[in-house]
Amino acid sequence: MTLPEPDALLATLAARFDRHAQRHPGLAWSTVRARLEAHPLALGTLARMEASGGEPDVIGEASASDPILFCDCSPESPAGRRSLCYDQAALDARKDNKPPGSAVEAAAAMGIALLSEDHYRALQSVGEFDLKTSSWIATPPEVRALGGALFCDRRYGRVFVYHNGAQSYYAARGFRGCLRV
Repeated sequence: MTLPEPDALLATLAARFDRHAQRHPGLAWSTVRARLEAHPLALGTLARMEASGGEPDVIGEASASDPILFCDCSPESPAGRRSLCYDQAALDARKDNKPPGSAVEAAAAMGIALLSEDHYRALQSVGEFDLKTSSWIATPPEVRALGGALFCDRRYGRVFVYHNGAQSYYAARGFRGCLRV
């Protein structure tokens, strides 16, 4: 995966920020850029999100003291993060046809967290995402302890939360992540 250069990444992020103002009403790019300059490691994480097809953008409103939330805003689940089971335990449990990895570990390696159900719904409130794909979301421990994991998508104008065995993987299921800066 080739990561974008910092200046090119900032230009891409600024253009996307301006093009999708409805995702972050009342927030100025100068505020976001200042926050990124104060947290230079965040640019590396955003570069990994961008390189894997996430199209990160700011969602929600933020004040000077609140964290700014970057979220994967690609129309479909990021193409570079699909065909993964849920976590390492699920990957280890597969005997045959193992996928190349897991969503939880891939997110951690990128420096992001899987979206929670609340973050997924917040994302869907600023646009329509996963109309043809689905995305693993952070799964409560009690569900995971029973062997399951949760994923979401948008169909028929609604957001749906489903369950599946954590060891399952599909070409149309990936994961979305978020980064607080």
